Amino acid sequence: MEINKVIVAGAGKSGISAMGLLLRHGASVILFDQNKELDTEKVLAQFEEKDRIEVELGELRDETIASADLFVISPGIPTDADFVKKVEAAGVPVWGEIELAYYYTKGTIAAITGTNGKTTTTTLVGEIFKAHSSNTLVVGNIGLPYTKYADTTDDSTLIAAEISSFQLETVHEFKPHVSAVLNLTPDHLNRHYTLDNYYNAKLRIAENQDKNDYMILNYDDPETKVRCESISNTNKVWFSRIEELSEGVYVSDGKIIIKQADKVTEVMDVKDIKILGTHNLENVLAAVGITFYMGIPVETIAETVRNFQGVEHRIEFVRELNGVKYYNDSKGTNPDAAIKAIQAMDTTTELIAGGYDKKSTYDEWIEAFDGKVKHLILIGATADDIAKCAAAHGFTDIIRVDSLKDAVLAAHKNAEPGDNVLLSPACASWDMFKSYEERGTLFKEYVNEIEG
Repeated sequence: MEINKVIVAGAGKSGISAMGLLLRHGASVILFDQNKELDTEKVLAQFEEKDRIEVELGELRDETIASADLFVISPGIPTDADFVKKVEAAGVPVWGEIELAYYYTKGTIAAITGTNGKTTTTTLVGEIFKAHSSNTLVVGNIGLPYTKYADTTDDSTLIAAEISSFQLETVHEFKPHVSAVLNLTPDHLNRHYTLDNYYNAKLRIAENQDKNDYMILNYDDPETKVRCESISNTNKVWFSRIEELSEGVYVSDGKIIIKQADKVTEVMDVKDIKILGTHNLENVLAAVGITFYMGIPVETIAETVRNFQGVEHRIEFVRELNGVKYYNDSKGTNPDAAIKAIQAMDTTTELIAGGYDKKSTYDEWIEAFDGKVKHLILIGATADDIAKCAAAHGFTDIIRVDSLKDAVLAAHKNAEPGDNVLLSPACASWDMFKSYEERGTLFKEYVNEIEG
């Protein structure tokens, strides 16, 4: 299709990056934002091509919609928003940032989704790509808008893209060479309403793949197994830390193995993995499968995995003070991710949790404490709901505080030598912080301010 005039909805990071991409390729852009108080001068100052930008605030007019070839929405905008429905009813295609980026992208894409583990896996895949080629791009939900870098690619570029369910709602032709679904557990029900909607959005990552492509899947995750059973348009490759598979990526006798038909390839020893937890072993297995089927030599994969230290805000070691270890897991924004962080702790733990309400349930998370959690220190909008749930499961060692700093001080006061202090909120951050990154950074600052 020809892209000449495009409405871009949302003036955040994603929307601004989409505007830049479109302007670089000669399109005119209408920036639409419902915020009537938006500082348009500040937005326009970011672009040289001001003569090709219009701004419409508050309401989206019918004549504006009729003038556009395309409507691009940021991931934070629900597809059932009234103005999005209005655009769809007018017959104007609605794309998200991933579809727009794909339109201008060259190279070979590995796309990673799943409820948990996306950032760690995508980062590791990116590091493996970088060890193999300098022509590498790591983008998407990991924090770098795909649209900002899509047109820097060429045919030899290796692209690692972390893709969220929000971004997958608006794909049309997006087609990675290798896709991956790491796991499927409840999340974002405030946006998707039902589990079926959420899981189906995740699985759209592979809908345009064919028999020349690969889909990497978690054999140990029951929901993934059930939901992906009927997928037949691409080559499914399973990974497992529990089962020795007839084909796929798995662990046998403490070693990571890739098995293809009658060919068995030994990759590396599991004991050489530096990042903590069984969930991170799953992330490594996924990354091994993704990069192997992207054509990266096994030697490069193994060496990179051995050197990989993990990602910021995901069970990140902060410091040890008076025999107490402090860990930042601010990226544990749902109960399943927080369960994995608890399971990674090897001793009794002071746990800091709570935050923005995504309509999650906390029963399985509370049950996963399994005697490890000494005190549950709660902050944020979900504190009441979590406290009630914990009490219903017989856990009453709860401390309520008003701020993250107070939570750190309470954990420090109660921790004894040999304990851990873990920030793993099981909730998003938006009630008190701009992002989980801000929350994690502040946690580290407060921890490092404690005097020994």
